[in-house]
Amino acid sequence: MSKGARNTRQFLGVSSSGAGVSGNSSASYRSGGIGAAARTNDVNTGILDENVLALVFRSLNFDPKALCTVCCVSRRLRAVAERVLWRELCISRAPRMVASLTATGAGAGGAPPAPGRVVGGWPALAKLLLFCCGAAATAVRGHFTGVSRFSKTSGRSFLSRRCRGDLLYVSDPCEHAVPGADDDMGAYRGVFRGFMRSRTRACLVGRQAPLETRVRCPYCGARVWSMVAAGMAPRSACRRLGAYEGRLEYYVCVSGHLHDSCWLARLTSSDGDHDGDSEDDDDDASTEGGSDGGPVAP
Repeated sequence: MSKGARNTRQFLGVSSSGAGVSGNSSASYRSGGIGAAARTNDVNTGILDENVLALVFRSLNFDPKALCTVCCVSRRLRAVAERVLWRELCISRAPRMVASLTATGAGAGGAPPAPGRVVGGWPALAKLLLFCCGAAATAVRGHFTGVSRFSKTSGRSFLSRRCRGDLLYVSDPCEHAVPGADDDMGAYRGVFRGFMRSRTRACLVGRQAPLETRVRCPYCGARVWSMVAAGMAPRSACRRLGAYEGRLEYYVCVSGHLHDSCWLARLTSSDGDHDGDSEDDDDDASTEGGSDGGPVAP
């Protein structure tokens, strides 16, 4: 047996000795079972090894479109991606934001804590970081973003006074020109930390706010609350976004993802940002996404 053949079999996790190896490998390949051939004692090896895949995608800068393609290859690759690769993508694009969203205390010896779990899953967070959901009401399609800026300062503007203790990241609005309209449409998105234990959720449940029947979260598919209908949309959100007052609507899903759009007011030379609340701008997260294109999402 040639050295190349032995290396190939070792890469696929198949023993090179014993009868019937070639037949089993061929049958596994024909059945789409690269996972069956690459599995030894239920441990992923070869191309399904988590460390190998992480190194490959790190060299690709965790390109989201390539990662979406890999998820379509097989169930085992999709499972590895959901467990490891989407998490690594989020950490590589927004390390401070992810650390803040998953903080559970310092590690051993004062080391930084390892990333914990996020409600809704890592694929949903990755999509939220890199994908603008557009605006269905004005037929603005979703798309990958170039660079998105998420800020806790912006997030505080979306919280009512009773909920100011919550941590919420909100992006700057992604501006879209709408045919026949004088103003631009701004689409924005955000995410809560620990939404299940947040004051915002407690207020929504306490007010018995109904879940919307016709709207779903574009990032995790969960049901959503209308913050305007619940009476929990502060005016400061309009000022922060530069939107017309009374023309803002946004939704929060049961996993803690925020999204929607607004009509952006045209700025004059005398307009400016007077919030004066930017002491934590160093914690803002700028995420470099994939190239702009069609509505492809993780």
